[in-house]
Amino acid sequence: MTQKRGAFITFEGCEGAGKTTVLHHLYHMLEEQGYKVLKTREPGGIEIAEKIRTIILDPVHTEMEERTEALLYAAARRQHLVEKVVPALHEGYTVLCDRFIDSSLAYQGYARGVGIEEVFQINKFAIGDYMPDKTIYLDISPEVGLSRIKQNSDREYNRLDQEKITFHHRVYEAYSMLLDKFPNRLTKVKADQPIDQVVQSVLTNIEDYLRGIEE
Repeated sequence: MTQKRGAFITFEGCEGAGKTTVLHHLYHMLEEQGYKVLKTREPGGIEIAEKIRTIILDPVHTEMEERTEALLYAAARRQHLVEKVVPALHEGYTVLCDRFIDSSLAYQGYARGVGIEEVFQINKFAIGDYMPDKTIYLDISPEVGLSRIKQNSDREYNRLDQEKITFHHRVYEAYSMLLDKFPNRLTKVKADQPIDQVVQSVLTNIEDYLRGIEE
């Protein structure tokens, strides 16, 4: 098959939504269909951003101020974008990214109280015109997501795991607001289904989008 141009597809959701697992399955499925696919994550994906990730998510750094946190995420995002994502898009890859700008809007902008518009402007400076082409939002309640995390001994323990349930409810509220703010870009998929059903729903959405840009 011929792939005319790259597409930037991001995956969003509250803690325990299953983004990493779903992305992993989608990566292999799209590869089997003949797509050039790159998978990556935020914060991280390249050496500098991974080092910033360590600083942000270190459970010891409880004194980190909200705006400092927002700026660090934006800095990691910029370096990851210019070093890894943009070159891949120019080479025709479909880039699958675990989190991007919407996470900052939800977590720092709304849940931390910095302001969605304020964080959006910080990130516009960081990413320029490179907004995601398509975003899959995996919808799951904070209670179910956090319960999944407790049962997953392989998952890293990070600073966000120290937050109270009220914080995670605010993140969930923020994503509902972002679905209204970016209805053409964000697609909601129920994530409290069996994993194979979630993966199939996401695959159908992504296939429809990719076919649309290839026509």
